[in-house]
Amino acid sequence: MNLANQKMIRIIYTYVLIGIAFAACQPKSEELTIILLPDTQTYAEKYPEILDAQIDWIEKEANRIAVVIQQGDLTQNNSEAEWATVRQAFRRLDGKVPYVLAVGNHDMGSEPGKFADVRNTTLFNTFFPLDTMSTLPAFGGVFEKDKLDNAYYLLESGNLKLMVLSLEFGPRESVLDWANELVANHKDRLIILNTHCYMYSDSTRQGHGDSWRAQAYGIGKDTGANAVNDGEQIWEKLVKKHPNIRFVFSGHVLNSGVGTLVSMNEAGYPVYQFLANYQEGVRGSEKGGNGWLRVLSLAVDSQELDVKTYSPYINEYRQDEEHNFRIKHLHLGTGY
Repeated sequence: MNLANQKMIRIIYTYVLIGIAFAACQPKSEELTIILLPDTQTYAEKYPEILDAQIDWIEKEANRIAVVIQQGDLTQNNSEAEWATVRQAFRRLDGKVPYVLAVGNHDMGSEPGKFADVRNTTLFNTFFPLDTMSTLPAFGGVFEKDKLDNAYYLLESGNLKLMVLSLEFGPRESVLDWANELVANHKDRLIILNTHCYMYSDSTRQGHGDSWRAQAYGIGKDTGANAVNDGEQIWEKLVKKHPNIRFVFSGHVLNSGVGTLVSMNEAGYPVYQFLANYQEGVRGSEKGGNGWLRVLSLAVDSQELDVKTYSPYINEYRQDEEHNFRIKHLHLGTGY
């Protein structure tokens, strides 16, 4: 090899090294992964191994997961045995990944098997006591002393500051008043609202004429500050009023168990609203959901949201459009 060729090879090699070093120094595109864990009630009652499979997978993937959001109906019968099963599973995530729980209609009542006849969540708060839960990552605060029924969580990823606000089944007027004040006091944060009952299976918000409204249960008879609210009322009294509420997640409803809606709030910003539920009773459900959960990948730089439905239990993805879709041109600003 002559001297000129040797010199040319050294030059090319140098440029290759510079290119590799430059690429390594470039900031990676920021991606935020959120796991939605729909109604686990049938697993708590009949198939605890499926809940274990979900938690196993989440535990293994914890380093890449920003938060796990459970969507209510943790149990089927609000019994001590079922709560023990659920607590044992979630305890494995303590301190490893932030997780948010919602109270569903099956998680409250005067006794096991009576669903939301009264707003009694003693067992939920016994197995997930506030003095323990408040020490876990991202915890922000609660509405009522010693109760986790209505709570908020604060997360940060890069330049994105988030609040996850989890509200009880059929949130009371007093709870919505608290939530309005809380959101208004966190204008620097993008808000994710999580509540058990909000969307309906026809991709509209639940309202008059729809099945499974909170008003149809015993707590629906409460009045004044304790009066319950359905999905459309939550939209009107809370969600649409705030520019920074960007996502609403819910479960509860059967039929197809899924629904997707994008609505504009009063400030003209989009609100992305999803129903996901795979429990026993949903059309086509196997083993109370077969372990289906949702993986939301939020690409902050490109402003895209990729939604996939995956089961760690059977290690499969659902390919149909209502379970596997992408939303482009997200608006991730707070609107203020």
